[in-house]
Amino acid sequence: MLDTWLTLPVVALTYAGIAVGRVPGLRLNRTSMALVGVGLLLVTRQVAFGQLAALVDVDTIVLLFSMMVINANLRLAGFFGWVGGALLRLTRSPRGLLAVEIAAAGLLSALLINDTICLLFTPLVLEVTASARRRPTPYLIALAAAANVGSTATITGNPQNMIIGLASGLPYLRFAAALAPVALLGLGVVWAVLVLLYRDEFAPGRWAGVAAASPAPLDRTLLLKSLLVVGALLVAFAVGAPVALAAFVAACALLVTRRVEPEQVLGQCDWGLLLFFMGLFVLSGVLELNGVTARLFALARLDGGVSVWGLTGATALLSNLVSNVPAVLLLKPVAAGLANPAAGWLTLAMASTLAGNLTLLGSVANLIVAESAGSRGVRLTLGEYTRAGALITLLTLALGALWLRLTVWP
Repeated sequence: MLDTWLTLPVVALTYAGIAVGRVPGLRLNRTSMALVGVGLLLVTRQVAFGQLAALVDVDTIVLLFSMMVINANLRLAGFFGWVGGALLRLTRSPRGLLAVEIAAAGLLSALLINDTICLLFTPLVLEVTASARRRPTPYLIALAAAANVGSTATITGNPQNMIIGLASGLPYLRFAAALAPVALLGLGVVWAVLVLLYRDEFAPGRWAGVAAASPAPLDRTLLLKSLLVVGALLVAFAVGAPVALAAFVAACALLVTRRVEPEQVLGQCDWGLLLFFMGLFVLSGVLELNGVTARLFALARLDGGVSVWGLTGATALLSNLVSNVPAVLLLKPVAAGLANPAAGWLTLAMASTLAGNLTLLGSVANLIVAESAGSRGVRLTLGEYTRAGALITLLTLALGALWLRLTVWP
Protein backbone atom coordinates (compact mmCIF):
# COMPACT_ATOMS: atom_id res chain seq x y z
CA MET A 1 0.00 0.00 0.00
CA LEU A 2 2.80 2.45 0.88
CA ASP A 3 4.59 1.72 -2.39
CA THR A 4 1.39 2.19 -4.35
CA TRP A 5 0.65 5.55 -2.78
CA LEU A 6 4.21 6.74 -3.36
CA THR A 7 3.11 7.05 -6.99
CA LEU A 8 0.75 9.90 -6.14
CA PRO A 9 3.21 12.46 -4.69
CA VAL A 10 5.72 11.82 -7.49
CA VAL A 11 3.11 12.36 -10.21
CA ALA A 12 1.48 15.26 -8.35
CA LEU A 13 4.83 17.02 -7.99
CA THR A 14 5.54 16.51 -11.68
CA TYR A 15 2.11 17.81 -12.71
CA ALA A 16 2.58 20.85 -10.47
CA GLY A 17 5.81 21.66 -12.27
CA ILE A 18 4.14 21.17 -15.65
CA ALA A 19 1.26 23.45 -14.65
CA VAL A 20 3.60 26.24 -13.50
CA GLY A 21 5.90 25.73 -16.47
CA ARG A 22 9.20 26.23 -14.68
CA VAL A 23 11.21 25.37 -11.56
CA PRO A 24 13.04 28.27 -9.85
CA GLY A 25 16.79 28.01 -10.30
CA LEU A 26 16.60 25.20 -12.85
CA ARG A 27 16.45 25.24 -16.63
CA LEU A 28 13.54 22.84 -16.99
CA ASN A 29 10.65 23.11 -19.42
CA ARG A 30 7.45 21.08 -19.45
CA THR A 31 8.97 18.32 -21.57
CA SER A 32 12.02 17.86 -19.38
CA MET A 33 9.84 17.94 -16.23
CA ALA A 34 7.65 15.15 -17.61
CA LEU A 35 10.72 13.06 -18.42
CA VAL A 36 12.26 13.69 -14.99
CA GLY A 37 8.96 12.61 -13.44
CA VAL A 38 9.19 9.33 -15.34
CA GLY A 39 12.74 8.94 -14.06
CA LEU A 40 11.55 9.42 -10.48
CA LEU A 41 8.90 6.75 -10.95
CA LEU A 42 11.59 4.36 -12.17
CA VAL A 43 13.99 5.18 -9.32
CA THR A 44 11.25 4.72 -6.70
CA ARG A 45 10.20 1.45 -8.39
CA GLN A 46 6.67 2.60 -9.07
CA VAL A 47 7.01 1.22 -12.58
CA ALA A 48 9.43 -1.20 -14.23
CA PHE A 49 11.53 -0.03 -17.15
CA GLY A 50 10.11 -2.85 -19.27
CA GLN A 51 6.57 -1.50 -18.75
CA LEU A 52 7.22 1.95 -20.22
CA ALA A 53 6.63 1.04 -23.85
CA ALA A 54 3.26 -0.51 -23.05
CA LEU A 55 2.11 2.69 -21.33
CA VAL A 56 2.81 4.93 -24.33
CA ASP A 57 -0.10 5.27 -26.76
CA VAL A 58 1.80 4.72 -30.00
CA ASP A 59 -1.22 5.51 -32.19
CA THR A 60 -1.50 9.01 -30.73
CA ILE A 61 2.23 9.69 -31.14
CA VAL A 62 2.11 8.48 -34.76
CA LEU A 63 -0.98 10.58 -35.50
CA LEU A 64 0.51 13.73 -33.99
CA PHE A 65 3.79 13.23 -35.86
CA SER A 66 1.94 12.60 -39.12
CA MET A 67 -0.09 15.80 -38.79
CA MET A 68 3.14 17.70 -38.12
CA VAL A 69 4.59 16.39 -41.39
CA ILE A 70 1.44 17.34 -43.30
CA ASN A 71 1.40 20.84 -41.76
CA ALA A 72 5.10 21.30 -42.56
CA ASN A 73 4.48 20.55 -46.24
CA LEU A 74 1.54 22.95 -46.39
CA ARG A 75 3.63 25.62 -44.71
CA LEU A 76 6.56 25.14 -47.09
CA ALA A 77 4.14 25.36 -50.01
CA GLY A 78 2.88 28.76 -48.74
CA PHE A 79 -0.67 27.50 -48.19
CA PHE A 80 -1.43 29.21 -44.88
CA GLY A 81 -0.25 32.67 -45.87
CA TRP A 82 -2.05 32.47 -49.20
CA VAL A 83 -5.39 31.36 -47.77
CA GLY A 84 -5.28 33.71 -44.80
CA GLY A 85 -4.33 36.72 -46.90
CA ALA A 86 -6.99 36.00 -49.53
CA LEU A 87 -9.75 35.62 -46.96
CA LEU A 88 -8.85 38.68 -44.91
CA ARG A 89 -8.64 40.91 -48.01
CA LEU A 90 -12.30 40.16 -48.76
CA THR A 91 -13.57 42.13 -45.76
CA ARG A 92 -15.33 45.48 -45.95
CA SER A 93 -15.79 46.40 -42.27
CA PRO A 94 -14.21 45.73 -38.85
CA ARG A 95 -16.99 43.30 -37.98
CA GLY A 96 -16.54 41.58 -41.33
CA LEU A 97 -12.80 41.34 -40.77
CA LEU A 98 -13.43 39.75 -37.38
CA ALA A 99 -15.97 37.29 -38.81
CA VAL A 100 -13.72 36.18 -41.67
CA GLU A 101 -10.74 35.80 -39.36
CA ILE A 102 -12.76 33.69 -36.89
CA ALA A 103 -14.21 31.54 -39.69
CA ALA A 104 -10.80 30.93 -41.30
CA ALA A 105 -9.05 30.14 -38.02
CA GLY A 106 -11.88 27.88 -36.86
CA LEU A 107 -12.18 25.91 -40.10
CA LEU A 108 -8.46 25.36 -40.57
CA SER A 109 -8.04 24.41 -36.90
CA ALA A 110 -10.72 21.76 -37.32
CA LEU A 111 -8.91 20.19 -40.27
CA LEU A 112 -5.37 20.63 -39.00
CA ILE A 113 -3.83 21.38 -35.58
CA ASN A 114 -4.90 24.59 -33.83
CA ASP A 115 -1.40 25.41 -32.58
CA THR A 116 -0.10 25.51 -36.15
CA ILE A 117 -2.86 27.87 -37.25
CA CYS A 118 -2.04 30.30 -34.42
CA LEU A 119 1.67 30.17 -35.19
CA LEU A 120 1.19 30.97 -38.87
CA PHE A 121 -1.75 33.38 -38.65
CA THR A 122 -0.53 35.72 -35.89
CA PRO A 123 1.92 37.66 -38.11
CA LEU A 124 -0.75 37.86 -40.81
CA VAL A 125 -3.35 39.27 -38.40
CA LEU A 126 -0.89 41.89 -37.17
CA GLU A 127 -0.04 42.89 -40.72
CA VAL A 128 -3.68 43.20 -41.75
CA THR A 129 -4.80 45.14 -38.67
CA ALA A 130 -1.86 47.54 -39.05
CA SER A 131 -2.68 48.19 -42.70
CA ALA A 132 -6.36 48.76 -41.84
CA ARG A 133 -5.39 50.94 -38.85
CA ARG A 134 -7.28 48.77 -36.38
CA ARG A 135 -6.39 47.92 -32.79
CA PRO A 136 -4.83 44.43 -32.95
CA THR A 137 -5.77 43.12 -29.48
CA PRO A 138 -9.37 41.97 -30.14
CA TYR A 139 -8.28 40.29 -33.36
CA LEU A 140 -5.48 38.42 -31.57
CA ILE A 141 -7.93 37.23 -28.91
CA ALA A 142 -10.27 36.17 -31.71
CA LEU A 143 -7.51 34.14 -33.37
CA ALA A 144 -6.63 32.21 -30.23
CA ALA A 145 -10.23 31.65 -29.13
CA ALA A 146 -11.45 30.67 -32.60
CA ALA A 147 -8.57 28.23 -33.07
CA ASN A 148 -9.46 26.52 -29.79
CA VAL A 149 -13.18 26.47 -30.49
CA GLY A 150 -12.83 25.33 -34.10
CA SER A 151 -10.50 22.51 -33.12
CA THR A 152 -13.29 21.03 -31.00
CA ALA A 153 -14.99 19.75 -34.14
CA THR A 154 -12.68 16.91 -35.19
CA ILE A 155 -10.29 14.27 -33.93
CA THR A 156 -7.38 15.98 -35.70
CA GLY A 157 -8.14 19.48 -34.40
CA ASN A 158 -5.92 19.35 -31.33
CA PRO A 159 -3.74 16.90 -29.38
CA GLN A 160 -6.30 16.06 -26.68
CA ASN A 161 -8.91 15.21 -29.30
CA MET A 162 -6.39 12.87 -30.94
CA ILE A 163 -5.95 11.04 -27.64
CA ILE A 164 -9.71 10.81 -27.14
CA GLY A 165 -10.46 9.81 -30.71
CA LEU A 166 -8.00 6.94 -30.64
CA ALA A 167 -8.82 5.79 -27.09
CA SER A 168 -12.56 5.84 -27.71
CA GLY A 169 -12.56 4.26 -31.15
CA LEU A 170 -15.19 6.78 -32.28
CA PRO A 171 -15.31 7.09 -36.09
CA TYR A 172 -14.07 10.40 -37.47
CA LEU A 173 -17.45 11.38 -38.93
CA ARG A 174 -19.41 10.44 -35.79
CA PHE A 175 -17.04 12.54 -33.68
CA ALA A 176 -17.41 15.47 -36.09
CA ALA A 177 -21.21 15.13 -36.34
CA ALA A 178 -21.47 15.35 -32.55
CA LEU A 179 -19.07 18.25 -31.96
CA ALA A 180 -19.05 20.32 -35.19
CA PRO A 181 -22.34 22.03 -34.18
CA VAL A 182 -20.74 22.94 -30.84
CA ALA A 183 -17.78 24.44 -32.70
CA LEU A 184 -20.02 26.42 -35.06
CA LEU A 185 -22.08 27.80 -32.19
CA GLY A 186 -18.88 28.55 -30.30
CA LEU A 187 -17.40 30.53 -33.19
CA GLY A 188 -20.54 32.66 -33.18
CA VAL A 189 -20.09 33.22 -29.45
CA VAL A 190 -16.48 34.37 -29.98
CA TRP A 191 -17.62 36.95 -32.54
CA ALA A 192 -20.53 38.20 -30.41
CA VAL A 193 -18.51 38.51 -27.19
CA LEU A 194 -15.72 40.48 -28.85
CA VAL A 195 -18.14 42.81 -30.64
CA LEU A 196 -19.87 43.38 -27.29
CA LEU A 197 -16.71 43.99 -25.28
CA TYR A 198 -14.95 46.14 -27.91
CA ARG A 199 -17.83 48.33 -29.00
CA ASP A 200 -15.65 51.23 -30.11
CA GLU A 201 -13.48 49.00 -32.30
CA PHE A 202 -16.47 47.39 -34.00
CA ALA A 203 -18.84 50.37 -34.12
CA PRO A 204 -20.03 51.33 -37.62
CA GLY A 205 -17.82 54.04 -39.01
CA ARG A 206 -14.90 54.71 -41.25
CA TRP A 207 -13.14 51.67 -42.62
CA ALA A 208 -9.72 52.17 -44.12
CA GLY A 209 -9.79 48.79 -45.80
CA VAL A 210 -6.93 46.37 -46.00
CA ALA A 211 -3.98 47.48 -48.07
CA ALA A 212 -3.00 45.12 -50.84
CA ALA A 213 -0.28 42.89 -49.48
CA SER A 214 2.39 41.16 -51.48
CA PRO A 215 1.07 37.78 -52.57
CA ALA A 216 2.41 34.95 -50.48
CA PRO A 217 5.13 33.00 -52.33
CA LEU A 218 3.72 29.67 -53.47
CA ASP A 219 5.37 26.44 -54.43
CA ARG A 220 2.55 25.37 -56.74
CA THR A 221 3.81 21.85 -57.30
CA LEU A 222 4.20 21.14 -53.59
CA LEU A 223 0.90 22.87 -52.86
CA LEU A 224 -0.98 20.72 -55.37
CA LYS A 225 0.60 17.54 -54.06
CA SER A 226 -0.10 18.48 -50.44
CA LEU A 227 -3.73 19.36 -51.13
CA LEU A 228 -4.28 16.11 -53.04
CA VAL A 229 -2.84 14.14 -50.13
CA VAL A 230 -4.94 16.06 -47.59
CA GLY A 231 -8.04 15.52 -49.70
CA ALA A 232 -7.34 11.78 -49.91
CA LEU A 233 -6.76 11.73 -46.15
CA LEU A 234 -10.13 13.35 -45.45
CA VAL A 235 -11.81 10.80 -47.72
CA ALA A 236 -10.04 8.01 -45.81
CA PHE A 237 -11.31 9.47 -42.53
CA ALA A 238 -14.82 9.70 -43.96
CA VAL A 239 -14.94 6.04 -45.04
CA GLY A 240 -13.77 4.88 -41.63
CA ALA A 241 -10.08 4.13 -42.16
CA PRO A 242 -8.03 3.94 -38.94
CA VAL A 243 -7.13 7.56 -38.20
CA ALA A 244 -3.49 7.05 -37.16
CA LEU A 245 -2.76 4.64 -40.01
CA ALA A 246 -4.35 6.88 -42.65
CA ALA A 247 -2.48 9.95 -41.40
CA PHE A 248 0.84 8.09 -41.32
CA VAL A 249 0.40 6.84 -44.90
CA ALA A 250 -0.42 10.42 -45.97
CA ALA A 251 2.70 11.73 -44.24
CA CYS A 252 4.83 9.05 -45.91
CA ALA A 253 3.41 10.04 -49.30
CA LEU A 254 4.52 13.64 -48.70
CA LEU A 255 8.00 12.54 -47.60
CA VAL A 256 8.54 10.89 -51.00
CA THR A 257 9.74 13.90 -53.00
CA ARG A 258 12.48 15.12 -55.34
CA ARG A 259 12.00 18.80 -54.45
CA VAL A 260 12.09 19.18 -50.66
CA GLU A 261 14.95 18.14 -48.43
CA PRO A 262 13.79 15.86 -45.59
CA GLU A 263 15.49 18.16 -43.06
CA GLN A 264 13.17 21.01 -44.12
CA VAL A 265 10.11 18.97 -43.22
CA LEU A 266 11.36 17.01 -40.22
CA GLY A 267 13.04 20.10 -38.80
CA GLN A 268 9.60 21.69 -38.39
CA CYS A 269 8.24 18.78 -36.36
CA ASP A 270 7.97 19.52 -32.65
CA TRP A 271 10.01 16.63 -31.26
CA GLY A 272 9.85 18.10 -27.77
CA LEU A 273 6.05 17.91 -27.88
CA LEU A 274 6.19 14.26 -28.91
CA LEU A 275 8.50 13.48 -25.97
CA PHE A 276 6.21 15.46 -23.68
CA PHE A 277 3.27 13.31 -24.71
CA MET A 278 5.24 10.13 -24.14
CA GLY A 279 6.10 11.30 -20.62
CA LEU A 280 2.47 12.19 -19.88
CA PHE A 281 1.28 8.79 -21.08
CA VAL A 282 3.66 7.12 -18.64
CA LEU A 283 2.73 9.40 -15.73
CA SER A 284 -1.02 8.88 -16.12
CA GLY A 285 -0.55 5.21 -17.00
CA VAL A 286 1.34 4.50 -13.78
CA LEU A 287 -1.44 6.13 -11.75
CA GLU A 288 -3.94 3.78 -13.39
CA LEU A 289 -1.60 0.77 -13.27
CA ASN A 290 -1.06 1.13 -9.53
CA GLY A 291 -4.73 1.68 -8.76
CA VAL A 292 -4.31 5.27 -7.63
CA THR A 293 -6.69 6.72 -10.23
CA ALA A 294 -9.54 4.41 -9.24
CA ARG A 295 -9.12 5.25 -5.54
CA LEU A 296 -9.01 8.98 -6.17
CA PHE A 297 -12.11 8.86 -8.35
CA ALA A 298 -13.90 6.77 -5.72
CA LEU A 299 -13.04 9.34 -3.05
CA ALA A 300 -14.23 12.14 -5.32
CA ARG A 301 -17.34 10.11 -6.23
CA LEU A 302 -16.43 10.14 -9.91
CA ASP A 303 -16.77 6.38 -10.19
CA GLY A 304 -20.47 6.44 -10.85
CA GLY A 305 -23.48 8.69 -11.44
CA VAL A 306 -21.55 11.17 -13.60
CA SER A 307 -23.66 13.74 -15.49
CA VAL A 308 -22.77 15.83 -18.50
CA TRP A 309 -22.68 18.92 -16.26
CA GLY A 310 -20.50 17.29 -13.62
CA LEU A 311 -18.03 15.89 -16.16
CA THR A 312 -17.91 19.22 -18.01
CA GLY A 313 -17.18 21.11 -14.79
CA ALA A 314 -14.57 18.63 -13.55
CA THR A 315 -12.82 18.58 -16.94
CA ALA A 316 -12.80 22.37 -17.25
CA LEU A 317 -11.43 22.79 -13.71
CA LEU A 318 -8.74 20.14 -14.11
CA SER A 319 -7.78 21.45 -17.57
CA ASN A 320 -7.00 24.84 -16.07
CA LEU A 321 -5.10 23.35 -13.14
CA VAL A 322 -2.78 20.98 -15.01
CA SER A 323 -3.52 21.79 -18.71
CA ASN A 324 -5.92 19.99 -21.02
CA VAL A 325 -3.79 17.07 -22.21
CA PRO A 326 -2.87 15.86 -18.69
CA ALA A 327 -6.51 16.40 -17.66
CA VAL A 328 -7.73 14.18 -20.48
CA LEU A 329 -5.25 11.46 -19.59
CA LEU A 330 -6.35 11.55 -15.96
CA LEU A 331 -10.06 11.48 -16.80
CA LYS A 332 -9.89 8.75 -19.45
CA PRO A 333 -11.00 6.04 -16.98
CA VAL A 334 -14.07 8.09 -16.04
CA ALA A 335 -15.26 8.40 -19.64
CA ALA A 336 -14.45 4.77 -20.44
CA GLY A 337 -16.31 3.53 -17.37
CA LEU A 338 -19.63 5.25 -18.10
CA ALA A 339 -22.72 3.30 -19.16
CA ASN A 340 -22.59 5.37 -22.37
CA PRO A 341 -18.84 5.85 -22.90
CA ALA A 342 -19.28 7.68 -26.21
CA ALA A 343 -21.13 10.47 -24.40
CA GLY A 344 -18.33 10.66 -21.85
CA TRP A 345 -15.59 10.80 -24.48
CA LEU A 346 -17.35 13.53 -26.45
CA THR A 347 -17.96 15.57 -23.29
CA LEU A 348 -14.32 15.18 -22.32
CA ALA A 349 -13.20 16.41 -25.76
CA MET A 350 -15.60 19.35 -25.74
CA ALA A 351 -14.87 20.53 -22.20
CA SER A 352 -11.09 20.08 -22.26
CA THR A 353 -10.82 22.08 -25.48
CA LEU A 354 -13.24 24.91 -24.70
CA ALA A 355 -11.80 25.29 -21.19
CA GLY A 356 -8.54 26.36 -22.82
CA ASN A 357 -10.04 29.77 -23.59
CA LEU A 358 -10.48 30.71 -19.91
CA THR A 359 -7.11 32.46 -19.49
CA LEU A 360 -4.06 33.24 -21.56
CA LEU A 361 -2.33 30.28 -19.90
CA GLY A 362 -5.18 27.88 -20.68
CA SER A 363 -3.82 26.45 -23.91
CA VAL A 364 -0.65 26.37 -25.96
CA ALA A 365 -2.50 28.10 -28.80
CA ASN A 366 -3.13 31.15 -26.59
CA LEU A 367 0.52 31.33 -25.57
CA ILE A 368 1.67 31.05 -29.18
CA VAL A 369 -0.45 34.06 -30.15
CA ALA A 370 0.76 36.11 -27.17
CA GLU A 371 4.43 35.24 -27.63
CA SER A 372 4.38 35.75 -31.40
CA ALA A 373 2.63 39.12 -31.05
CA GLY A 374 4.97 40.16 -28.24
CA SER A 375 8.02 39.49 -30.39
CA ARG A 376 6.56 41.99 -32.86
CA GLY A 377 5.90 44.70 -30.28
CA VAL A 378 2.21 44.01 -29.56
CA ARG A 379 1.42 43.06 -25.95
CA LEU A 380 -1.53 40.84 -25.14
CA THR A 381 -1.96 40.93 -21.36
CA LEU A 382 -3.35 38.21 -19.13
CA GLY A 383 -6.05 40.52 -17.78
CA GLU A 384 -7.33 41.70 -21.14
CA TYR A 385 -7.40 38.21 -22.57
CA THR A 386 -9.20 36.79 -19.52
CA ARG A 387 -11.89 39.48 -19.67
CA ALA A 388 -13.03 38.07 -23.00
CA GLY A 389 -11.81 34.50 -22.54
CA ALA A 390 -13.73 33.85 -19.33
CA LEU A 391 -17.03 34.92 -20.90
CA ILE A 392 -16.34 32.93 -24.06
CA THR A 393 -15.47 29.87 -22.00
CA LEU A 394 -18.56 29.98 -19.78
CA LEU A 395 -20.94 30.48 -22.70
CA THR A 396 -19.37 27.86 -24.98
CA LEU A 397 -19.13 25.27 -22.19
CA ALA A 398 -22.80 25.82 -21.32
CA LEU A 399 -23.83 25.52 -24.98
CA GLY A 400 -21.64 22.48 -25.50
CA ALA A 401 -22.90 20.67 -22.42
CA LEU A 402 -26.52 21.45 -23.29
CA TRP A 403 -26.05 20.24 -26.88
CA LEU A 404 -24.48 16.97 -25.78
CA ARG A 405 -27.12 16.49 -23.09
CA LEU A 406 -29.83 16.75 -25.74
CA THR A 407 -28.09 14.67 -28.42
CA VAL A 408 -25.83 11.99 -26.93
CA TRP A 409 -26.47 11.59 -23.21
CA PRO A 410 -29.16 9.10 -22.16
